[in-house]
Amino acid sequence: MEEDIEKIREETKRWNRDCLGKHTFRKSETDWGLEIKPLYTVDDIRDINYLEEIGFPGEYPFTRAPHPSMYLGKLWTMRQYSGYGSAEETNKRYKYLLEQGQTGLSVAFDLPTQIGYDSDHPLSQGEVGKVGVAVDSLADMETIFNGLPLDKLSTSMTINAPAAILLAMYLAVAEKQRIATEKLNGTIQNDILKEYTVRGTYIFPVGPSLRLITDIFEYCSKHVPKWNTINVAGYHMREAGATAVQEIAFTFADAIEYVNAGIKAGLRVDDFAPRISWIFNTHNNFFEEVAKYRAARRLWAKIMKERFGASDPRSWMFRFHTQTAGSALTAQQPLNNVVRVAFQTLAAILGGAQSLASCSFDEALALPTEDSVRLSLRTQQIIAHEIGVTDTVDPMGGSFYIESLTRKMEEKIIDYINRIDELGGAAAAIEKGYIQQEIQESAYRYQKEVESGKKVVVGVNSYQVEEPLPKGLLKVDPKVGAIQIKKLKELKVARDNQKVESTLLALRKTAEGNTNLMPPILEAVKAYATLGEICGLLREVFGEYEGTSAI
Repeated sequence: MEEDIEKIREETKRWNRDCLGKHTFRKSETDWGLEIKPLYTVDDIRDINYLEEIGFPGEYPFTRAPHPSMYLGKLWTMRQYSGYGSAEETNKRYKYLLEQGQTGLSVAFDLPTQIGYDSDHPLSQGEVGKVGVAVDSLADMETIFNGLPLDKLSTSMTINAPAAILLAMYLAVAEKQRIATEKLNGTIQNDILKEYTVRGTYIFPVGPSLRLITDIFEYCSKHVPKWNTINVAGYHMREAGATAVQEIAFTFADAIEYVNAGIKAGLRVDDFAPRISWIFNTHNNFFEEVAKYRAARRLWAKIMKERFGASDPRSWMFRFHTQTAGSALTAQQPLNNVVRVAFQTLAAILGGAQSLASCSFDEALALPTEDSVRLSLRTQQIIAHEIGVTDTVDPMGGSFYIESLTRKMEEKIIDYINRIDELGGAAAAIEKGYIQQEIQESAYRYQKEVESGKKVVVGVNSYQVEEPLPKGLLKVDPKVGAIQIKKLKELKVARDNQKVESTLLALRKTAEGNTNLMPPILEAVKAYATLGEICGLLREVFGEYEGTSAI
C-alpha cells in the first residue's frame, strides 16, 4: 500500500506539472483561510486510521452517522420554523403544514415573549406577533396546540431566557390533554450563552441563567425523559458572521460550560448528556457544510468520552437540527433563494441531520406565505424521496476531499476550544468579549469581500437586473397587539387571582433558595400567572444581565 501511495504521490506531481500547470486557474480557500487544493487523492487521507477516525455508522466516534441505518430506517424530522401574529393564526399554520406532510413543529415566538414581557408592557409596543407568536399565558399555549395531539408530535421551541416557563406551559397543555409527560417528545433551545454572545434576548445574569438550565436538566430527567432539555445553538453565531469552524467551536465551548454546570449542580453526566441536542446553520459552501457535521460528530464523541468520562454511548452521540441559512437569502431576485435553499438542504442531509427546517424564498422580505413555506417543505420531500441520496448511509464518506476537509476542520475547532479553555471557559470568554470579537472580525471580512466583488453573490454584486417591487408578501395584522392586550385583560379578570398570588409567592421563596425552580413555575403557569409576571418576579430576585461591547 505504501508503495502505491508513493507512486500516486509521484503521479500527482507529474499531473500538476504537465497537465494542470499548463492552465490558468482560480485558487480557492475556505472562509476560515484554508487553501483548497485543485485536486485531492488518496494521498491526502493516507494517514487517517479508518477504524479509529471514521469507523462505522452508529458506532464511536460516529463520524459517518449517529445511527447505523440512518435515513434507510427513518427520515429526518421535517419542520418549518413558524409562528406569527396570534395563537389562532399560528395554530392554523401548524395544521396546514401538518396536512402538507410536515412531521414536527418548530415554534417561533415574538420578541416580547423571548425577553419575558407580556404584550401590554410598554417595551412590547410595536413588536407583538411580528417575528413569532405572542404567548402571554397558558391560555395562548392552549390555543396554539388546540386540536394537535402532543403525544404524536415532536415540538421544538426556539426560546431561551424564559425557556423554563414556556416548557411548563407545554407540560400544562399536555396535562389538559390527559397525556403523561413521559410521552412527550420535543426540544427547548434553552441556550443562554449564545444570547450573551450574538443574539441579545437574555434576561438574567449568567449564574441564575445556568441554574434555570440545570434545574430543567434535573426535572426532565425524572419527569420528561424523552425531552431534549437544551438545543445548543450555533445557528445564530453563523447568522451573525461566524465561519463554519467558529460555529462549531463556539457552540461546543458553550456546551462544555453547560455540562460543567450540570456536574457542578450534582447531576451525573450520563443522566442529562443524552438529551443534549443541537441546532446549526447550513450555509452555501456545500462540501464544507457536509464536512462540518462529520467533524462535529467525531469531536463531540471524543469530548464526552475523554473529557467528561461519559460512559453511556447515548452521551457520545451528536444529534442535530439544522435550519438553512437565512442570512444567505437575498432580497434581490428572491426566486434565486429557491436554489440556495435546495442546495443547503441537500448539504444538511448529506451531513446527517436528524431534523431540518428549510427557509422560504421570500424570507429576506417578510414572513413566509403559505405557498412559499409549502415549497420549502416540498424541497425536503423531493430530496427525501426522489433523488437517491437517502438510499445509503453517508454517501460522501471516503471522498478524498471530504475526509481531508473533515480532519482539517476538526483540528481548527480544537484550536479554538483550547484557546477558550485558556481563557477560563465559554462564560469567561464571553465576559472578556473574545468570542464576540472573533465573530465580528469574520463578519467584517466577509462583508469586505462581498463589497469588493471577491466573493460573488448572484443578484447582489453580480448579475443584477432591474426588478419590480415584490407582490403578495405576508403582512401581520397590525391589530394583533391590541387584540392580545384585550385578551390579557380578560384573562386577569377571569382567573383566580388569589391562587396566582400564592403560586408566585411560592416561586419567589424557591428562587431565593436553591431548590429546583420547575415545580413552582409549573404551578404558577397552571394558575394562569402570565409570562411577564413570572419573569418580573425572577428579575426582582436574580437581577438583569447588562450586555458588554467587544468592538
